[in-house]
Amino acid sequence: MGISRRELLKVTSASGLVAAGLAASEGFFKPLLAQDEPNQVLAQSEVAQAQTRSGEMSYRTLGRTGERVSAIGLGGHHIGRLREEQDSIKLIRSAIDRGINFMDNSWDYHNGRSHRWMGAALKDGYRQKVFLMTKIDGRTKGAAMMQIDESLKALQTDRIDLMQHHEIIRMEDPDRIFAPGGAMEAVVEAQKAGKIRYIGFTGHKDPLVHLRVMEIAAQNNFRFDAVQMPLNVMDAHFRSFEQQVLPMLLKNQIGVLGMKSMGDSYVLRSNTVSAIECLHYAMNLPTSVVITGIDSMQLLDQAFEAARTFKPMDEAQVAAMMNRTRAAAAKGQYELYKTTNQFDSTAMNPSWLG
Repeated sequence: MGISRRELLKVTSASGLVAAGLAASEGFFKPLLAQDEPNQVLAQSEVAQAQTRSGEMSYRTLGRTGERVSAIGLGGHHIGRLREEQDSIKLIRSAIDRGINFMDNSWDYHNGRSHRWMGAALKDGYRQKVFLMTKIDGRTKGAAMMQIDESLKALQTDRIDLMQHHEIIRMEDPDRIFAPGGAMEAVVEAQKAGKIRYIGFTGHKDPLVHLRVMEIAAQNNFRFDAVQMPLNVMDAHFRSFEQQVLPMLLKNQIGVLGMKSMGDSYVLRSNTVSAIECLHYAMNLPTSVVITGIDSMQLLDQAFEAARTFKPMDEAQVAAMMNRTRAAAAKGQYELYKTTNQFDSTAMNPSWLG
């Protein structure tokens, strides 16, 4: 990466950069790359039991950042699907008023409409009530800088709480991000300038890509604050992020952002689990936040019903759900984000990468 180790370690916020003493110790990089230590997979109930409840929502801690975030997050893509801006604003503010404080978004959602509508919703004091996350697609420093600044403008804020590299789905993506003149230079500079607080990445294609991102990050003395990935009842059986990536995140106290708990509704089409069961399964994992798409008041109510009725599942309950979904999940037919390019927006729009 074009940023020197000395420059990286100058960043003083509670970011994903490894402190000098930590980077020098044996205890960081070795666990980061380990996958088979028996204590890596924490009991699912540990995180659930550590959560606190206020009103209709439960709250958990985002990795080592110490930030308290709602167990369910508001997906940014869906809020841009509504027909009218005022309907989207009403939905976002209703979610916040009822206790959801984690806002998901991305520079590319609906050509920026999700950003603009969320920015409008966060006026009148609502920005101070939320933990705001968004994503950028740029792999070059120039593209990333442009997208960061456009995100700030559209969201009508001077600081984004968590900025994530979006759609890391190719084996070469981490090389491009960490290369001299790559996107990480722009993100670190924005962090040093106070434009962003924490750094993460997302991806939905294959756990091997996530593992390689973390390997390249370790080579650059960098540790992410949060990582986003599909976590659902189908994933547990097929090219599993839960089995391969989740243990590493927990070992290194990296915030876990679960997405696609229903596989963009494809999991529900298997007729093996209900929407509430999908949310409960993801919440039963040691996730910091389960981000779910909400584009109606009915779905908002469903999310809060899942939060209200969630109780840590025991081994027998998890096993029963796994048995129900095993055959349907075996070939990934309900996880099209893994097996097709249907969800690969940067493949359809390569110019976004820079």
